[in-house]
Amino acid sequence: MDRQTASATFPSAAAAVADARRFVRKVLADWGMDEAADDAVLATSELATNAIAYAGTSFEVSCRLEDGDIKIEVRDRHPTRGIEMPGVTASSGRGLPSIARLAASWGVSYDHRTKGVWFRLARPGAAAAPAEAENEDAGTAHAEAPVRGPQTRERGPREREQAREAAGAQGREGGLSGDVGDMPVAGDRLLRSPAAVEAMEDGVATVREILGAEGAAVLLTERDGRMIMGSSAGTAAELPLGELSVAGLGPAARAGSPWVAAEGDPTATALQARSVAAAPLESQGRLTGVVVAVSSAPGRFGEADGVRLGRLADEMSLSLEKARVGELERSWRGWLSFVAEASDLLAGTLDQERTMALVAQLVVPRLATWCAVYTVADGEPDRLAYVWHADENRADGLRELLEHAGAAPPMDGPGSWNGLATAPEEVRAAAGDTAADHVYAFPLIARGRRIGTIVIGRPPGDRFPRSAIELAEELSRRAALAVDNARLFSAQTAMSSALQRSLLPPGIPEIPGLEVAVVYEPAGEGSEVGGDFYDVFESGPGPGGPASASRWRFAIGDVCGTGPEAAAVTGLARHALRILAAEDMSVPGVLARLNRLILGEGERGRLLTLLHGEIATRRPDGVRIRLTSAGHPLPLVLDPDGGVREAATAQALLGVFDGVDFHTDTVDLRRGEVLLCVTDGVTERRSGSRLLGDGDGLERLLAGCTGLSAGAVAARIQRAVRDFGPEPSNDDIALIVLRAS
Repeated sequence: MDRQTASATFPSAAAAVADARRFVRKVLADWGMDEAADDAVLATSELATNAIAYAGTSFEVSCRLEDGDIKIEVRDRHPTRGIEMPGVTASSGRGLPSIARLAASWGVSYDHRTKGVWFRLARPGAAAAPAEAENEDAGTAHAEAPVRGPQTRERGPREREQAREAAGAQGREGGLSGDVGDMPVAGDRLLRSPAAVEAMEDGVATVREILGAEGAAVLLTERDGRMIMGSSAGTAAELPLGELSVAGLGPAARAGSPWVAAEGDPTATALQARSVAAAPLESQGRLTGVVVAVSSAPGRFGEADGVRLGRLADEMSLSLEKARVGELERSWRGWLSFVAEASDLLAGTLDQERTMALVAQLVVPRLATWCAVYTVADGEPDRLAYVWHADENRADGLRELLEHAGAAPPMDGPGSWNGLATAPEEVRAAAGDTAADHVYAFPLIARGRRIGTIVIGRPPGDRFPRSAIELAEELSRRAALAVDNARLFSAQTAMSSALQRSLLPPGIPEIPGLEVAVVYEPAGEGSEVGGDFYDVFESGPGPGGPASASRWRFAIGDVCGTGPEAAAVTGLARHALRILAAEDMSVPGVLARLNRLILGEGERGRLLTLLHGEIATRRPDGVRIRLTSAGHPLPLVLDPDGGVREAATAQALLGVFDGVDFHTDTVDLRRGEVLLCVTDGVTERRSGSRLLGDGDGLERLLAGCTGLSAGAVAARIQRAVRDFGPEPSNDDIALIVLRAS
């Protein structure tokens, strides 16, 4: 691997996203840049998902070292299809704001055949700018991340620094004089940061020492304006914090200035002190908290103490802001990792019911206590499709409550939902506390239409933070695509199965003097119609014979390819065989006519191999069969002694040459002998570099079936084909077994 450049190409498949992540992680590990791997892998995951979801082509991932920085580019083969950005141009949930959040810079490049989205990461150990980490919640980072369009040039380091200085100046000029409801910064995040807790503990110890205070404390703000205890020492540690809010701090705190107060001040009252010195802790013009020194003696602190405390508060604010930004970054990366993993899981299934169950189980308990998924059918009300509760004992009561509640709202965006309140009183009583839960609803919108709704709930005392709502909204976008893809796949599978059934005979008739067994296995998951087919049918009475002396025909064929084009030729062949046989046309005549019909289809035609035979005469010791193999694997005959022989000669396949003269081969199938007819899905079953038919493999397999009935022979061949290779077969399998009895 070149130390400066590495690249790899991946197919347009859901599994390729995980492969691309593994590639990037390995490259950076080889370059000794493991510290940057997490960010690089997350950003690559988003861009690779975009390439698959929107471009729908294979894509190339390239990694380069440029001036010590890491530049990674994901390039697809669809230059005319634009880049989608959630919240800006897209409704489906995969886009680029997260790239802007992770990367130092990013952009889009085009040429005649490809489109590339690149991003640059600073080398490990370089100073990282925390400019855009001041959002209050992890989810906000995604929602408010700067978005640069494809034509926007890369913003240089100096420009980014100027932008940060401007933002800081704006915050300083504004001071704390805005609406009190917008001022506070949530302190609970600081309490989850070990670095912040350590900074507060060191700070209160320093305050006590420098001011000679009996006690000191750091009070942190909450989003609702309440103040909570962050850290305390001395007498302040012995007292419970009374009722205190940002609104009660007074004009000095709102102006961002320290103050000294006596008994009667709200802060002094909350801490049961007779004198206090206090200074606000600020972050980007917003109030993070207050550092306070307290004393039981009146008039203990003077103006000079307030000034000193203000300087200590400035130093502590910097430490707390650094810790808060670090906690935000960790939470945000955890959020993005969750979304990336959720996308992988959702892309890994095409079963609609399983997809809805997976959505609910991703939400609970990470984002909510319970989750319900509703689906929408054309012209019908929403249907409750899946319910999941963190407490299994409450799941039945929740389902009953939701079934009697109001219908899921046909909304275009997320919002609170009070449908539980409309349920009958007895149902609400049976559901207990769940009936009073906080509930939010998120529409599932895919390809411009609403296909359902996700409803999530939390207990009354556990409110939804903004980050949880935004994360649930992001997840609902991705879930909508997954559910819609699963629904489309299910519809396609059902349609293909119905078409496949129409191309196969409704049943196998009873033929006097013969045991008949058939096997048919289409390849794949049923989303495509196979090209193999078979038929066994009565062709009419023998010439001059009584009506009971019927003749029978059989056919087994393989159309080149799969899908609708192959199905068209399959339908043409099977129905033409029956119609032409009913007209008393000979086996060679049927194949010649069918060959002309396929050639007449022009470009819509497909090559066809066909083995067609007629059970012409019943003999005392068996039956006589006349057959023609047009490019098809030759049939085999097994005699009662275990000998195996070919029963026909190879002739031209159908759909290639006009004017082909076909002839018949005659097989006298004596009592106890078996005629085996297969498609190449049997003979070409692969295990590594070996094929089942190599070296007379099918002949040896058939020889081991001596003495078995027709059904037992068919079952043994079928099992041998399945067991031959470790992977499922990628070709259709069809076989007919005739045994003279």
